Amino acid sequence: MPFEHRSRPRRAALPALAAAVLVLAHAGAHAATDKLLLTGGVTSIDGTAGGGLTPWAVIGSNATEGQVGATATASVVSTRNYSMRVAGLALAYDDRYEVSIAHQDFTTGATGRALGLPGLHLKLDVLGAKVRLAGDAVLESDRWMPQVALGVEVKRADADTLKPVLDALGAGTRGVDWYVSATKLFLAQGILVNATLRATKANQNGLLGFGGTAQERYRLEPEVSAAWLANRTLAFGAEYRRKPDNLDPSLLGAGLKEDDWFDVFAAWAPTKHVSLTVAYVQLGRIVPAIATKKQDGGYASAQIAF
Repeated sequence: MPFEHRSRPRRAALPALAAAVLVLAHAGAHAATDKLLLTGGVTSIDGTAGGGLTPWAVIGSNATEGQVGATATASVVSTRNYSMRVAGLALAYDDRYEVSIAHQDFTTGATGRALGLPGLHLKLDVLGAKVRLAGDAVLESDRWMPQVALGVEVKRADADTLKPVLDALGAGTRGVDWYVSATKLFLAQGILVNATLRATKANQNGLLGFGGTAQERYRLEPEVSAAWLANRTLAFGAEYRRKPDNLDPSLLGAGLKEDDWFDVFAAWAPTKHVSLTVAYVQLGRIVPAIATKKQDGGYASAQIAF
């Protein structure tokens, strides 16, 4: 099909970046790093360093000034009616630049069957880039100036057999999110706070396309995170991400209403190369015309960093 032909270069990008990660892992395994555990965050569902739901201004991997680093992650989310698997890879340089790629595979389960689309999977590919503009969350933790970063996420959705419905609603399959993040680490107190402002057209992060007939403009949406570093290997925190509601005024009315996201998490880094994250997530209603209850559930993620 035409879509499959166009997507070949995109599918090839993940193995290519994976090969780069393996090369860097071999070199980085013997390289010294002064980066404190967990201060580079974990990997978000969109592939960039931060929390599970939202990007932070920090740069991922163990790389510090003048070094090249990499991360690889695998995550799963399971709620009342849905599940999603995520794979992501990222490269970082000089603790200032980061490029990332992520693939999301969202299983619709009973909702897809109720729509007459059994086996429906919604897929999303995300290519991200981030640059630190000012500040250093760790080295300047004794100052009030936060670390500030600018990022972009280029997204492409594959709605499978649901695509004709999204076309009718005016939702496109390609979109670009822009964001600016500010992260402040109070090292003595073990507290990290982050604020992100995102410009987006994405419906359900892009899984249901971008924009709609009733809303084609970018929306500015805030995202906030806070974490407590209980010790050098363990952190607890929470995130909130406000979402646009582009499809709610559509022909299907509140049947596609979109709610904000929230989570509480625990992250553990037994070594400087491995971190594990678990969370309780509240994703609100997703296609409430079919799945009427709010989608709360669990999130688990494993990350390797060099």
